[in-house]
Amino acid sequence: MKIRQAVGAIVTIGNEYILILKTKINTTEGKKEIQGEWDFIKGGVEKTDSSLCEAVLRELKEETGKGTFSVIKEFEEKISFEFSQEVADRIGYHFQEITVFLVEYTGENKGFLPQDDEISEIGFFKKEEVLKKLAHYQTREFFKTHCLN
Repeated sequence: MKIRQAVGAIVTIGNEYILILKTKINTTEGKKEIQGEWDFIKGGVEKTDSSLCEAVLRELKEETGKGTFSVIKEFEEKISFEFSQEVADRIGYHFQEITVFLVEYTGENKGFLPQDDEISEIGFFKKEEVLKKLAHYQTREFFKTHCLN
């Protein structure tokens, strides 16, 4: 079974959280369009990343174009799930394990524009809106457990 190691960022900006609207995924045959899904910024760990912290900061820069983020903490609990066989066949992985970080945006303004063609929108949401927006059950549960206390 092939496991994809990934990182994710729960990003705060004042009293809001940053979510992305993902509309494409990487597959073994290139990028494929999907129905839009709101999620936290996430991405695969690359061989060139010297640490998981470096990987999450790289992902944040790649997807938002911004480099002014401060990592507050790395959560011990991971988000793990198995891909359906159809998805596994398309992306080349059967399972994903995401190391999640709590990150604060420390920049001046909200002038965010998606830098990755997999993303069509970057949004800012209050805590209670985040749960309604997140597309994936595991991510919603993680957010409930770690951010709604």
